[in-house]
Amino acid sequence: MDTGKLMFREGLLGDRRILITGGGTGLGREMAEAFVKLGATVHICGRRLNKLEETADELMTAHGGKVVPHACDIRDADAIKVMVDAIWAEGGALDGVVNNAAGNFISRTEDLSVNGFNAIADIVFRGTFYLTLEVGKRQIAEAKPCSFLSILTTWVWNGSAFVVPSAMSKSAINTMTQSLAVEWGRYGMRFNAIAPGLFPTKGMSARLSPEGRGGNSNNQLNPMGRHGEMHELANLAVFLMGPGAEYVNGQTIAIDGAGYQATGGTFWPALHSLGDEDWDRLRAMIKGTNEKDKADRSA
Repeated sequence: MDTGKLMFREGLLGDRRILITGGGTGLGREMAEAFVKLGATVHICGRRLNKLEETADELMTAHGGKVVPHACDIRDADAIKVMVDAIWAEGGALDGVVNNAAGNFISRTEDLSVNGFNAIADIVFRGTFYLTLEVGKRQIAEAKPCSFLSILTTWVWNGSAFVVPSAMSKSAINTMTQSLAVEWGRYGMRFNAIAPGLFPTKGMSARLSPEGRGGNSNNQLNPMGRHGEMHELANLAVFLMGPGAEYVNGQTIAIDGAGYQATGGTFWPALHSLGDEDWDRLRAMIKGTNEKDKADRSA
């Protein structure tokens, strides 16, 4: 990300402590960089401690500040409690939480297994709720306000073929965002979400567009003729997490160049005509990516 394109004054987040799930790579890393550059103490978590430590070192070398890595599988509620205990011991309550950790892959729904479905739902649906509940209960007990931000997609409004577990799970988090904005607003807690269009990352491309396919990956289909730039998403995240937006609550904001309005932002146009051999090939490519990631986590 070109941090020179951040649109906020230096030190804006200087008194903030923010936790980002999936903060070692992809969109999580980009938001972590923006937050630490603006003065926040940033906690990042994920399953690969080596990658988290590498990201923390890189960001602190580039921008100073404090980035704290935590190895945590958010599918495990007990592991979340251990991590949040450590965060509280280090400095007390949080000012912000970014529910960014996710998993996804393209598949015909008839090809899915229960394990395949749960691989997505356990992270996006259950893990996001486990973390939100664990932090939220502590914030309530200490009468501390907090801003929760979830990274969703425009599929929460119209669904998407070929990514049904993700569309279902993210739709549930969209509902959580609206529900807790009302229920916990009295405690000074806000719940908002961002629904990005295409912001290419390595992990996303390997599972959603292994051959350069993807419903919203063709820039010619986007009204603005391009994909999103990381600083654009980071600026929106800073706005929602920072001071001055305290009355924004219960909202899911798309940042996709009007792609949703133009095409629905789904995978149907690019994938509906694929045959069995095509899906076999894509499935093998995605499996290879998953095996590599598993090897990296155990290294």
